Amino acid sequence: VWYHKPAINEELLQSLPNLKVVASAGVGIDHLDLKLLSSYGVKVANTPFIVSTDTADMGMALLLASSRRLVEGHEMAVSPDTEYFPVDWLGVEVSGATLGILGMGKIGYKVAERAKAFEMKILYHNRNQRKKEEESAVGAVYCKKIDDLLQQSDFVLLAVNLTPQTHKMIGKRELELMKPTATLINISRGLIVDQDALVEALQNKVIKAAALDVTYPEPLPRDHPLLKLKNVIITPHIGSATKKTRWVMMEEMAESIEAGLAGRPIPREVL
Repeated sequence: VWYHKPAINEELLQSLPNLKVVASAGVGIDHLDLKLLSSYGVKVANTPFIVSTDTADMGMALLLASSRRLVEGHEMAVSPDTEYFPVDWLGVEVSGATLGILGMGKIGYKVAERAKAFEMKILYHNRNQRKKEEESAVGAVYCKKIDDLLQQSDFVLLAVNLTPQTHKMIGKRELELMKPTATLINISRGLIVDQDALVEALQNKVIKAAALDVTYPEPLPRDHPLLKLKNVIITPHIGSATKKTRWVMMEEMAESIEAGLAGRPIPREVL
């Protein structure tokens, strides 16, 4: 399964009575009905470990690009209408700013490691608090309540899995808790954010900006209002899109399929 295709539904499962394993690229499994697959005796594997480094890099890239207005700056620099560079065209500083990470799993923790190098203050919220030594290694402070993190952060980065509990976890109320100078960064899944509420918040300057590697749907309709806003950067879900990582993802998927067909334990099986 690549980019959620083909759809693994009951019709497909009925047409493939000898199916033994489904190997899915990436970390997220929200597109797979695990109970349905299990009822057909089909095992599931994904590739959760290899993608974390590149996706964390992408999170920091979006943070930096948004804070320093790189896309707008490029457009200004290459525009045939540009006669001079305005001296009051400014971004916001990253060093010393507060980064709030929602979801401190493998990807979120790697983002924290990178943010520490940029001398950022790091807050995080997670279902389970990290060990004290892990927190100390990156200088991260645990927020038991999401609201506290949202109110204090200059940048809020989403790195949670999409579940019924996290579906649209960032909505109108949460956006209004954020600073009017804050930026929202999403490298997880589009449905973590209520996009209508995000559009409204960006248009009304409830928050300063957004940088999104994921949306819903993907790609967005060409007339979607998010595509028209200057304070938004959108990339085409490329968190893991490097040559090396995609090659290893393919290898890991093939290994899982071979193991499943041979009746061996499946590496990276989703239980």
